Amino acid sequence: MQAVSPSRPEALFLSTQQQPAHLRHDWLQETISQEYTHVAIRASRQTPLFNEMTIYPWQQMRLSIIHSNGITIQRRPGECGHSSQDAYFAVILLAGQYQLEQHGREAFLQPGDMALYDATRAHHIHSPGAFSKLIVSIPRPLLRGQLAGVEHCTARRIVGTEGMPAIGTGFIRSVAQHANGLGQQAFNQLAPQALELLAASLAQSCPGDIKIGRSRSASLHRVKRYIEAHLHETGLDMRTIVDGTGLSSRYITSLFTDDDMSPMRHVWQRRLEKCRQALLAPAQHHQDIAQIAYQWGFSDQAHFSRSFKQAFGLSPRAYRASKTLSFSTT
Repeated sequence: MQAVSPSRPEALFLSTQQQPAHLRHDWLQETISQEYTHVAIRASRQTPLFNEMTIYPWQQMRLSIIHSNGITIQRRPGECGHSSQDAYFAVILLAGQYQLEQHGREAFLQPGDMALYDATRAHHIHSPGAFSKLIVSIPRPLLRGQLAGVEHCTARRIVGTEGMPAIGTGFIRSVAQHANGLGQQAFNQLAPQALELLAASLAQSCPGDIKIGRSRSASLHRVKRYIEAHLHETGLDMRTIVDGTGLSSRYITSLFTDDDMSPMRHVWQRRLEKCRQALLAPAQHHQDIAQIAYQWGFSDQAHFSRSFKQAFGLSPRAYRASKTLSFSTT
C-alpha cells in the first residue's frame, strides 16, 4: 500500500505578471492593502513594475516571500485598515537595499539584516532597485506577549550576521527555503520556535531598559494556549479559562489589558480567524458556512455574520466568493 505523503503548507501566490501591464499598479496597491496593510505605492521609473509574493499562513502568523523591483511604499497617519491587520511585520532582507522609516527613526538594511515595523502606524519604505525579502506578520498581542516594550523596537536595524539575530534570521530563512518540502503539521510546529527566536533577536535592538517580560509572558502564553485548544467549545467562557489554567480571573484580565482587550474578545477574534482560514481552505470550499461557524464556537449564525463582516469587511459568503475567484484566476 502506497504511503500518503503529508500535505504541503497552503500558499497564496500573487504576481503582477498575472495582470495586464496597465492594471498592475492599481492591482498591486490593492493587493498589498488587502493582504498586509493599507498603503500607497510608487514604482521606480528605472525598471518595470514587478512584484511577486508567496504567502504562507503560519498558525497565528504569516510568512511571506517577496521579490520586487524598486518601489516606495507609504502609509500615512490615520489611514484605515482591517482589525485583522493589527500586526507587527518583521522584515528580513535577502537581497538589494531597503530603507524603513517609522516613529522618527530610519533603518537602512543590508542583505541579512532585520527590522520591525508596526503595520497600523505611519511608515515609509523605499527600495531603489530590485530586492528580495521575507516578512513574518505577527499579531500585535502575540508579539507583545513575548517582548515587553516592543513599540520601542521598530525601525531599528538589526545586523543579522552574529549573535542571536544570526540564529533568528537564519532559522526563518531556512524555514522559507524548505517550506514546500515540509508537511503542514511540521511547518506549523516551527511557528512557536520562530516567534521566540524573533523576539529574542528583536530584543537586541531595543533600548537597554526594555526587557522580555518572562513571567507575564509565560502566563499569557499559558492562557492563550488553553484558549486555542478549546476554541471549538461553545461553552468556553471566563470561568472555564480560570478553571483550566489555575489563574485568577483578575490576573488573566490584567494580562490582556496590556494588549488593550479582554480575554473574551481575544476568544472572539481567534474564532473569527479560524473561520476565515476555513473559508479559504480548498478542502472546505463546499462546507456550509453555518457548519464552519458552529465548529468554531459560534452558535448564533446572524451574530457570526455581523462579527465577521465587522472584522474583515465582507460577509462570510462574499469573502469566500472573492477569495475563490482570486484563486481561480491565479
